[in-house]
Amino acid sequence: MNNTRYFNTTGFCMPERHYMIDPLRNQKIIFDLIEKTQYFTIHAPRQTGKTTLLHELAHRLNKEGNYISVVFSVESAGYRSITEETANFKIINSLYQACELFLHKKLWAPKPVITKKYSLQDYLNKWATAQTKPIILLLDEIDSLYDDVLVSVLRQLRNGFQGRPKHFPSTIALVGLRDVREYKLKVRPSEASLGSGSPFNIKAESILLGTWTKEEITELYSQHTKDTGQVFSKEMINRIYELTGGQPWLVNAIANEIVVEILNEDYTKKITLAHAEQAKENLIKRRDTHLDSLLDKLKEPRVKNIISAIINGDGVLFDNYDDSLMYCRDLGIISETRPVRIANEIYQEIIPRVLNRNLQDSIEEEGETKWYIKPDGKLDMDKLLKAFQKFYRRNSEHWLERFDYKEAGQGLLLMAFLQRVINGGGRIDREMAVGRGRTDLTIEFAGETFVLELKLKRYDDTKEEGLDQISRYLDTLGMTKGYLILFELKSSTVIPWETRIKWEEVSHQNKNITVV
Repeated sequence: MNNTRYFNTTGFCMPERHYMIDPLRNQKIIFDLIEKTQYFTIHAPRQTGKTTLLHELAHRLNKEGNYISVVFSVESAGYRSITEETANFKIINSLYQACELFLHKKLWAPKPVITKKYSLQDYLNKWATAQTKPIILLLDEIDSLYDDVLVSVLRQLRNGFQGRPKHFPSTIALVGLRDVREYKLKVRPSEASLGSGSPFNIKAESILLGTWTKEEITELYSQHTKDTGQVFSKEMINRIYELTGGQPWLVNAIANEIVVEILNEDYTKKITLAHAEQAKENLIKRRDTHLDSLLDKLKEPRVKNIISAIINGDGVLFDNYDDSLMYCRDLGIISETRPVRIANEIYQEIIPRVLNRNLQDSIEEEGETKWYIKPDGKLDMDKLLKAFQKFYRRNSEHWLERFDYKEAGQGLLLMAFLQRVINGGGRIDREMAVGRGRTDLTIEFAGETFVLELKLKRYDDTKEEGLDQISRYLDTLGMTKGYLILFELKSSTVIPWETRIKWEEVSHQNKNITVV
């Protein structure tokens, strides 16, 4: 079978090579803005289809013949030490080189003259004036620019705005990771104001590219089925949606991992849920570029603020316009809807692992036998949690001090300790969200399910609140037994270890709860 298309995880998508869904399918607003000669911004996290959309848009506009359209990146000018003059030339040169990819030679922008000190504004004016059709300029990686250069580019575009469409591009789209509001933060505080509340106040719209729906994932995967006969069942698509949250790179990466790496492109083999779980683990362990770039953001204070609150389930009330919240949403780290939670199961799995990686590496198994496994192969959860109590007493003060995420340290310690369950073939589902007041872990191992609720003991009634919460959670799962893990926040000098380490069996609302 000659299957020439595949699931793409690197670079923008091309219809003849890759399985893809039309990136312009829900973007009537873009065509309306172009028709009205408006300027606008497009923003989305990395590898969500921005560049694919831009290329499809430019090619479609050029093919229809009513406009001249070019996509180009300003990333070549994206470093702090660059001068405005050098930046202008690099940006102009990038635009000129991009013309070759999108336009017939007679429509190209003028060839840059190395000795002439063109401004970007003058260059665009000269090009637009020489053409009979309106120019649609799609300017990618705008948020790679810094300081004076960023201000200069935005000012030049704003100054030329009044000359459109005869003497300046009719429409300009600025495209990047963040919305235009973030550009102000990249300009040094000492710099003169741009003269308005927004540095690009001529924009008509800010367009956020969202994640995919189950229907869109189905459409993508059905292309593979049409080419090969290999089916992604409805059950598989539902599970992959849970794992990825519809994040386009993850949707492609999971499918590619299953089809190419796990099944070796044997299209006669059936795709199963076990393949989805294996693909998830493979991606997390390998930490491809997409995941690495995401995890690099965890070091930033604005991200730490939100992720710590999610891991703890803190009852923090974030304003919808809180900068930390908006920043994490723009990066795709958290969900766009309430409650505030990590965007998908893969991110939810990999973020705690990365935050407690050093601890995981230091926890060594005692001997070759897995001491927490019963003779019948089942998980001995009581034994595992009692071992954690000893570990926590001996090591917590040392490790909590070393954690970068100190506020979420207790939960991260337990998750690191339980990682051996996953390494032994089990699965942990994490329920973490701001305002829940706890973190719920559902552990599946050898056909059994265990429910753990983690709470920080902030108040005298924390235990009673926790018992109510885990009882309600067990009801939703149709279960009657669970574990409530309480972390005492007062130091061991206030409450000595002899009295703070407890193991208690409690009957509450017809549930058997082990309080640890």
